[in-house]
Amino acid sequence: MTLVAHGLLGLLEDRPKHGYELRKSFDERLAGDRPLRSGQVYSTLGRLERDGRVDEVGGEQGPGPERRLYAITDAGVAELERWLSAPEAPETYLQSVLYAKVVVALSSGRSAQAILDAQRDKHVAAMRALTREKEQADLAGVVRADFALMHLDADVRWIELTLSRLARLGKELRP
Repeated sequence: MTLVAHGLLGLLEDRPKHGYELRKSFDERLAGDRPLRSGQVYSTLGRLERDGRVDEVGGEQGPGPERRLYAITDAGVAELERWLSAPEAPETYLQSVLYAKVVVALSSGRSAQAILDAQRDKHVAAMRALTREKEQADLAGVVRADFALMHLDADVRWIELTLSRLARLGKELRP
């Protein structure tokens, strides 16, 4: 199952909700800068219903067509518990696009320094924007921004370390 499916299950735990409300809550709490499409919400709800993790429990009349209400089932709660209790595998990002760009640039005699300098500038700009967002954010927004800031900071530290090793790395990749 995906983050979207598990996120929707978690959002359904307190009470039944319709797709629009689930999408809005997911976008506010979990999506960050990648909001869900309506179609993704409804296709995920369809799979969750097929797999017995949610049930349609009626409808709600709104300004448009009736909105179908979904509720989490016991199987859905069990799946959510399983997911929440299982640690995530650490991601080393060894095959990241940035790493690949550095290796390809050095292997082909291009400037990896220009790539890393530009990426560092982009990361620092993103870090500044996140720091500004934290000033207006509620605690959940601050925690989300801190998570992103720490990852960006780790990337910047890797960029700096790699910049200090470029000459040696270039010799290894182009003997």
